[in-house]
Amino acid sequence: MADWKGMFAVETPPLELVLRGLVIYLVLLLLMRVVGQREAGGLGLTDVLIVVLIAQSVGGGLIGDSQSITDAALLATTILFCSVAVDAAADRFPRFAALVKARPRLLIEDGRLNRRVLKREFMTADEVRSHLRLHGIEELEGVRIAYLEPNGMISVLTADGGTPQAASKPPLA
Repeated sequence: MADWKGMFAVETPPLELVLRGLVIYLVLLLLMRVVGQREAGGLGLTDVLIVVLIAQSVGGGLIGDSQSITDAALLATTILFCSVAVDAAADRFPRFAALVKARPRLLIEDGRLNRRVLKREFMTADEVRSHLRLHGIEELEGVRIAYLEPNGMISVLTADGGTPQAASKPPLA
């Protein structure tokens, strides 16, 4: 028989849930910015962060493990509010945006690889060449400029001024 009263009971103080959600969100956001944008795999880092945190926060409430539905809903709401608040603050304050939002990183310029970005993103030249082949480009010299985008994809402009065919997947780790 279902425990209807316990299912909706607040087991953890609401302020504690809000603070836990806030701290975990901010810590994971910082860690994901440090790790690098290549690891997002086609999603923005904050998208990955939200999916993981929401899944974890509501898991107990879904299966009745150790958390009431009310606790899970409050924690999920806190995490989503943090996401919206960070996005709003980033739009309003450019310096804050520079801290929490990934920017495109110059990967190739005039056919030359940016070794510093490769090292920072734990990429090899072979991985970049593989991704260029997905764009239909055989040689680095054919690239005027290429960026590692915030979602982990590589955008490419060719030396002839055009854009090659779009790749369907982000670079592999």
